[in-house]
Amino acid sequence: MAAYTCPMHPDVCRQMPGACPVCGMALEAVDAAAAEGANPELFDMTRRFWVSTVLTLPVFLLAMSEMIPGGPLKEVIRGRVAVLLQFLLSTPVVFWGGWPFFQRGFTSILRRSPNMFTLIMLGTSAAYGYSVAAVFMPSVFPAAFRAHSGGPGVYFEAAAVITTLVLLGQVLELRARHRAGLAIRELLDLAPKTACIIREGGVEEQIPLGQVKPGDCLRVRPGEKVPADGVVLEGTSPVDESMVSGEPVPVGKSPGAKVTGATVNGTGSLVIRAERVGGDTLLAQIVHLVSEAQKSRAPIQRLADVVSGYFVPLVLLAAAAAFIVWLLAGPEPRMAYALVNAVSVLIVSCPCALGLATPMSIMVGVGRGAQAGVLIRKAEALETLERVDTLIVDKTGTLTEGKPKLTAVYPAALFTESELLCLAASLELASEHPLSQAVVSGARAKGISLSEAGNFRSLTGRGITGTVGGRSVAVGNRRLMEELNVEIGPLLEQAERAAENGQTVVFTAVDNRPAGLFAAEDTLKASTREAVDILRRERVRIIMATGDGLKTAEAVGKQLGLDAVYANVTPAGKRDLAKRLQSEGHLVAMAGDGINDAPALAQADVGIAMGGGTDVAMQSADITLVKGDLRGIARARRLSRATMRNIRQNLFFAFIYNLLGVPVAAGLLYPFFGILLSPMLAGATMSFSSVSVIGNALRLRRVKLWPS
Repeated sequence: MAAYTCPMHPDVCRQMPGACPVCGMALEAVDAAAAEGANPELFDMTRRFWVSTVLTLPVFLLAMSEMIPGGPLKEVIRGRVAVLLQFLLSTPVVFWGGWPFFQRGFTSILRRSPNMFTLIMLGTSAAYGYSVAAVFMPSVFPAAFRAHSGGPGVYFEAAAVITTLVLLGQVLELRARHRAGLAIRELLDLAPKTACIIREGGVEEQIPLGQVKPGDCLRVRPGEKVPADGVVLEGTSPVDESMVSGEPVPVGKSPGAKVTGATVNGTGSLVIRAERVGGDTLLAQIVHLVSEAQKSRAPIQRLADVVSGYFVPLVLLAAAAAFIVWLLAGPEPRMAYALVNAVSVLIVSCPCALGLATPMSIMVGVGRGAQAGVLIRKAEALETLERVDTLIVDKTGTLTEGKPKLTAVYPAALFTESELLCLAASLELASEHPLSQAVVSGARAKGISLSEAGNFRSLTGRGITGTVGGRSVAVGNRRLMEELNVEIGPLLEQAERAAENGQTVVFTAVDNRPAGLFAAEDTLKASTREAVDILRRERVRIIMATGDGLKTAEAVGKQLGLDAVYANVTPAGKRDLAKRLQSEGHLVAMAGDGINDAPALAQADVGIAMGGGTDVAMQSADITLVKGDLRGIARARRLSRATMRNIRQNLFFAFIYNLLGVPVAAGLLYPFFGILLSPMLAGATMSFSSVSVIGNALRLRRVKLWPS
């Protein structure tokens, strides 16, 4: 069963669609897939709006006929007949068209949580109730209530027009929120509906996407969408991965390359093996992250919450004050003027624009980020990122490709190169570290047969130990050798020479004796230099923290012109570095892709996981860069600045409407200019404020995230 939550109050969760008991806004489906299809709330409000419009138009014309000398309505429908027609036509508008507002307003009173629907309910019911009494009990009204016609004035048109305008505002808001969720729906639509499976014997069959299982071999023809996350088995072809990276340049794929579901195959035919299907695919994870982030709240929302908490009671006091002042000091008929101005204050002050200011911008901004390959898990990260002044980056997989290649083998005395490779690679088989894979690949490239290892242990930030063929083997960095009391002096000269060339050094010990070392090189990502330059121009201090040795780290740092380099850093050390920088007053972002980066990602003010990294890193981070490209951080910062600027604009619009509208509605300009704001114009102004906020938020869908 689908769950529904409120965009303004995410802690409110229900199993059925309806209205939020706190603010009265329509609840939205938590699961993006559940939100597909027709929106029942939008359909209901649209129907109420059009029916109310048809009934309100003659009510408005009848009420205005007094101002049209010799008008046709005045000649045909006169006096009490016109008033009764207004009553008959406005009643279904107020009580059927406006019924959702009465329900939400009454609930707000019962919960002692007044909101915009409280004001709407009070304003329309005051205008309508007063008018009904004026029609059916005119004798009970004192002289102060008499209009120029001699009887009490009626305001059926005000009640009907206000209800219709609020319905229009709700329809526009619901449509805008529907449009704001298009990013999710567009992502869902990217997945193909079917897949071509290759059965035993080479028979190909078209099956529904839901029937694809991990391990299935699938044919992807030119121009077709890749049906699942997997690996290429046969064929070469360019693949358009813009749906995950935001970049339009196709990426060449050949056997062994990873492919992502919903990306578009180019000119060649591919055979892939499905590895992740259904809810486990990258596309499904993106949809889930975007949906969750759109429901999260930025800290700036607290300002709107605090203001809203005091605003409605203050408006009620302002309306009461306006009523009393006009009743005591206004012109005749005083009571009529007092009622009209009090109702105008209630209507113009509805804080719907204030409530929408932040959620709408967050919703649209998160969706825009997803389209550019920037997945935001928390709105708080989106707010914080624009103020980040320090970025800590891991080296392997973040600055570099994360696919080191074995470049040299230096066996110690009494060991041959083949023997060293056999022992080390046999142990490394059990490890998923990129350096381990480099050693294993190097051994296999030389045709060396590997053995099964026992007693395997992974020592985070240091290396691995175990037994191979009854011999004790340890493979790792200098710290591990020191812990095991292995004397590596004879190997240090080669190690330092390799490190000075930017290579990573891995030592090997057998039976507690030095057996040799390996040198591996991990090339920088093609985009790393550009990304570093962009971030430095934005005055972001970039610090590298890596588990590699000092010489290797310094070589990479010098290549990129980084502000600081920390070598031989453990996972706890990365976390402590982030904590120390925070204590010095810096706002810190951490970018990494491995399990060893998870503590620092969680500690940083903003954790940024590189796509393709470990699940632990992605779960610890606030933002995930789908392509694993550091330029994505610059895009995320642009999105952060644009979104926060948009929120501030929205809050300004909301505040300025209310700050100017309430005094005008209360009649402040009347003594000087003879200007009064009728309840109908107050309703139009209130609706326009919401439309302004919504329209401004939707501009984020077109914000440019790439440098000029």
